[in-house]
Amino acid sequence: MARMVQCVKLGQEAEGLEKPPFKGPLGQRVFDGVSKQAWKMWLEHSKMLINEFRLDLMSEHGQRIWMTECEKYFFGEGAALPPDFKPEESK
Repeated sequence: MARMVQCVKLGQEAEGLEKPPFKGPLGQRVFDGVSKQAWKMWLEHSKMLINEFRLDLMSEHGQRIWMTECEKYFFGEGAALPPDFKPEESK
């Protein structure tokens, strides 16, 4: 049986993650209150952040920015788009 959570992003009960996505208090907070669907949405959003900010997730600085944006995305005002971000136009 799937573990259900009250998802902070979707505002409804949904299937939760199978385990915390990373160590630490934020990882536990995400595990406790973020659904699989919302986590997938974050991963797509974070790809854009990594590319636009040219984040190196192997560096402490890159990880710190990624984690800060993750916390804002789920528990704060929402992660902002980079200032120079322009979505690709559909053809």
